[in-house]
Amino acid sequence: MQLIGLHHVSLLTGKAERNFEFYTKILGLRLIKKTVNQDNTQSYHLFYGDAKGNPGTEITFFDIPGLGRTHPGVSSISSTSLRVKTTDSLHFWKQRLADFGISSEEITKRAGRDTLAFQDFEGTRLILVGDNGEAGIAANEPWVIEGIPTEHAILGLGPVTLTVSTADPTIKIITDVMGFRKVGSYPSLTGDFPDVLVFATGEGGTGAELHIETRPDLPKERLGRGGVHHVAFRIPNEDEYEQWFTKIKQTRLPNSGKVDRYYFKALYFREPNGILFELSTDTPGFDVDEPLETLGERLALPPFLEPKRSEIEANLRPLEI
Repeated sequence: MQLIGLHHVSLLTGKAERNFEFYTKILGLRLIKKTVNQDNTQSYHLFYGDAKGNPGTEITFFDIPGLGRTHPGVSSISSTSLRVKTTDSLHFWKQRLADFGISSEEITKRAGRDTLAFQDFEGTRLILVGDNGEAGIAANEPWVIEGIPTEHAILGLGPVTLTVSTADPTIKIITDVMGFRKVGSYPSLTGDFPDVLVFATGEGGTGAELHIETRPDLPKERLGRGGVHHVAFRIPNEDEYEQWFTKIKQTRLPNSGKVDRYYFKALYFREPNGILFELSTDTPGFDVDEPLETLGERLALPPFLEPKRSEIEANLRPLEI
């Protein structure tokens, strides 16, 4: 029983229309599901991913108009990476971002890989990372749009960075409970702080890593627009999901119990530093209620919400995307 890698990362946006433009028109991701927050059906939930909506490619956003900005700090998921094929792709993206008026940092080594850091219009901290033929969990099928050559398209999620005041409690959970293993470290890029520690699961590589940054100087994060709500990890099937449920229950960590999101089964829990983790099944997938060819083109509701479609649509603000 082993987690495969990253499943999705979920963030907050205050402007879904601009969010859609940024992630589809600039970054070239596919909108694979336009649905609602199942815990608050007056809020949209947008999923972006690769051409087929494969697990390990999704970056998702809850739409909360008027939401205040994020105040960065500890107990946070402080950056989200997106995989590209090579360092040449990073040079392409640096120019493309500049063409859209988006500033980026210089190409920098993180965990021995070339990376390019930038932010979206709400301050979401994003990092492009070049695979450069590295072994590990396989990349997926990119969604290619005009202006982005296939060889430079985004392939899926890369390493996620956790920023904490004290690393040991988080490390204990991800290693002893979740089965991650330490695979390296690299110097902090933000000053005289401890090295960033690198942990991997499954086959490892860019799609299966957590990076842990220790920053005792920072206050606790105040989450708002552009911030990361939670990170989810891949469970291959429902049989192993049942085993993970039993295992997490035995740890006595605060958790959600079993949650059926229809597109996947989920289990949420908070590690000791307060960061929200989710374990999600690969099955059944995002094409369970829509043809692959038309993913994301209509408001999709799981069967348990479908009887309330008229009420839900009436309480949703119009969203033209």
